[in-house]
Amino acid sequence: MESIVAPDCAMNAGLATAPGYAYDYPVNVHLDRRSRRLRATPAIRQLVQEIDLAPRQLIAPLFVREGGGPPVEIGSMPGVVRYSVADLVNECRQLAELGIPAVALFPVTDPAEKDPIGREALNPDCLVLRAVRAIKSAVPGLLVFTDLALDPYTTHGHDGLLTSDGTDVDNDATVEVLAQMAILHGRTGSDFVAPSDMMDGRVGAIRRTLDAADLSNVGILAYSAKFASAYYGPFREAVGSASAAGTRSLDKRTYQLNPSNRREAIQDALLDEAEGADILMVKPAGAYLDILSELRRATRLPLAAYQVSGEYAQIHAAARLGWLDYRKTRDESLIAIRRAGADMILTYFAKEIADELRT
Repeated sequence: MESIVAPDCAMNAGLATAPGYAYDYPVNVHLDRRSRRLRATPAIRQLVQEIDLAPRQLIAPLFVREGGGPPVEIGSMPGVVRYSVADLVNECRQLAELGIPAVALFPVTDPAEKDPIGREALNPDCLVLRAVRAIKSAVPGLLVFTDLALDPYTTHGHDGLLTSDGTDVDNDATVEVLAQMAILHGRTGSDFVAPSDMMDGRVGAIRRTLDAADLSNVGILAYSAKFASAYYGPFREAVGSASAAGTRSLDKRTYQLNPSNRREAIQDALLDEAEGADILMVKPAGAYLDILSELRRATRLPLAAYQVSGEYAQIHAAARLGWLDYRKTRDESLIAIRRAGADMILTYFAKEIADELRT
């Protein structure tokens, strides 16, 4: 073997002593740009970090139930619970102290209050509106987002009123109910109503109805690109929308987006912008980062992303099995959502992230 001599450096010293290797000429590596200089120390890495996580970017989804007693755990969502109204208020105080600016409320409606047309949704004293009043009285500076959809209130678990033959959701009849819900929520104190139903034209109808009711300051966070996803299972367990119909899951493909369709998702989101939405949202977040990124380029409106129950649950499950590092995977998943273009994230990790950042 031809013999060569390497320069006196640690790396080549190891090679020089390895069997069969000998160097007898110097290697002169010249690079105009060395990217690793900007990764060399923790201080440098922090200085040049492009995306960060902060409590001000997080919205905490919270489940509220009837009655008193301690919070009720949700089996498929470790650490997430259903709160009584009193405990919900205490949780909101803690979140505000941690710097989280907003919560999104989801009611767990008593099955006795459900019916095929979701009458309870238009009850001025329904659970979610009582919760809004309590939060606004105790923590007035905390922003409250309330969901506009009928799935918590219907026995069939769909997001709207069914057609006369029961085979589909009636778009226009549902929109009328959503607009009426928006007035109730706005008058009660919701800062943003959040139509999550994916009916055509609902954002425009809600905006017109709010303005006509002298509620022009109430904002709309539109679930603009909400996909018919398999990742919603734990949420449906939490609110009881699937169990109401005696099923583990519901087929909502006539109104939620096809996971295969990128162009359609962007089109729907831009329609919501044209109809008066203040914030657009992509749901789920993790599997649809491409949609979030493209929408970020297509609009100047603020963008939200919902890291949904299934995303949360799978991180917990993999960590409990020892397959993934819980904290690192959690943080990487949220950074990816921010990097793709989200200005704010609805995430069940919100409280623990804010608590860790404080310390």
